[in-house]
Amino acid sequence: MVTYLVVLAFIWLIFLSFIVFKLRSHYYNLTSRTKKEKLDEILDLLLNEDKKISNEIALIKSELKKQIELSQLHLQKVGLIRFNPFERMGGEQSFVIAFLDKENSGIILNFIYTRDGLRVYTKKVKKGKGEEYDLSDEEKKAIERSN
Repeated sequence: MVTYLVVLAFIWLIFLSFIVFKLRSHYYNLTSRTKKEKLDEILDLLLNEDKKISNEIALIKSELKKQIELSQLHLQKVGLIRFNPFERMGGEQSFVIAFLDKENSGIILNFIYTRDGLRVYTKKVKKGKGEEYDLSDEEKKAIERSN
């Protein structure tokens, strides 16, 4: 019985030795590539790098958010309507162009063709409505078409 226990203890000792040598080999493999001697130094280096990357990502996110907010004010919508302002002249040679941002604010250019030439009028638009002057039906249609 004692011999069985000694043999079992010997097998257990060989098994544990195998695990220790495997772990030691793995540890040396990790530390040899980093030129550091201790595993805690390697982990500290990795944690510092992770912190730097997290800070950079947070900075990039905040800058992206600012850029998205600023882009709301840029020209995003264009609407074009052709129309005939005078019943006697043939064809729809006059037109209205609306240049708007996301909030339907911007400018409307009204090109009216007459026998004497071309007249151009502008109106400021704020949130889909004329800022200083009321909008004509064609100008309202141009705003609707821009959406």
